[in-house]
Amino acid sequence: MPDFKPNIILYTADALNERGEAVVAQFPDAETLEVKQHNRLPELGMNHFKVKSDVLVLGKLKTQAIKWSGRSSDYIAPSLANGCFGGCAYCYVDRHKNVNPITLFTNVEEIVESVDKHVMSQAWPRVANQTDPDFYTYDIGCNSDISVDYDLSSGIRQVLEFYRDHPRAKATFATKFVNRSMLDVDPKRKVRIRFSLMPAHVSKLVDVRTDSIDKRIAAINEFYDAGYEVHVNFAPVIVYGGKQWRTDYRELFQQLDSALRPEVKTQLKAEIIFLTHNQGQHQANLAINPKAEELLWVPELQESKVSQFGGWNIRYNHQLKSKMIMVFERLVQEEIPWCEIRYIF
Repeated sequence: MPDFKPNIILYTADALNERGEAVVAQFPDAETLEVKQHNRLPELGMNHFKVKSDVLVLGKLKTQAIKWSGRSSDYIAPSLANGCFGGCAYCYVDRHKNVNPITLFTNVEEIVESVDKHVMSQAWPRVANQTDPDFYTYDIGCNSDISVDYDLSSGIRQVLEFYRDHPRAKATFATKFVNRSMLDVDPKRKVRIRFSLMPAHVSKLVDVRTDSIDKRIAAINEFYDAGYEVHVNFAPVIVYGGKQWRTDYRELFQQLDSALRPEVKTQLKAEIIFLTHNQGQHQANLAINPKAEELLWVPELQESKVSQFGGWNIRYNHQLKSKMIMVFERLVQEEIPWCEIRYIF
């Protein structure tokens, strides 16, 4: 876990409710500065990574949109935060902002009220699908890493407890950090934590400023014992070195198989997403993490596509990707046959 101690806290006036003031009080040595909009920051004179280390933003989330997902979850809940301490070379959140410090939204009560109204308007009992057999699932961490946010705001624990106690809703989030402070929440299997995994040497290069793969795998049993439902994300799957990526994933699966107890394996499922990359991010990475681009930007294996937001993305060639998926599924079946694949694309 990072030792995040911001030097500057930027805030909008409407974010300084009791929770916002409590966040500011955690960092008495930080300079505070009011801004008009949490998503339009002044020039800070810092590079990409220093902004993530030194700046915290407090804002009020005004748009309480709840979007259909159908993959990781049924729905994407309104964001509790935006931005991350980590600097993953492929992160889609970083694509849309010049600088991307952690931004905490302090109007947590409004956010959970929106979710409550939404879930209570859905048909009940729900029809089981791959997201969950019993509850409507909401991804609460699409734009940030909840494991980092948890130590910054009491609101995150409040949200986990909201889902734990709700008769129809269940929370889920992906993480690249291990925050053992979260082990005392007692989520009663109503919170699904998804540890993101890839070969360790690749993670060191592209999962910048995050916890190691070894730490993430070692935490799976612990979080299960604490009452979480624990899944894994093999994402993004990056293809490299001819057939070397296959060997590396086989070793990763063997490590996972050795680390987990039988009862943990029984409940664990996987989401598998092959890499999609972005031209603008590619250009930015050439300045801040060029070695990562040797793995991420491989035109001979990739084809271009226009995203729903109009950006130019690249993904693995359709025919090649079909073969890659078959290879990956076979590796899973050979090494961790107990691991159900929820979806793969």
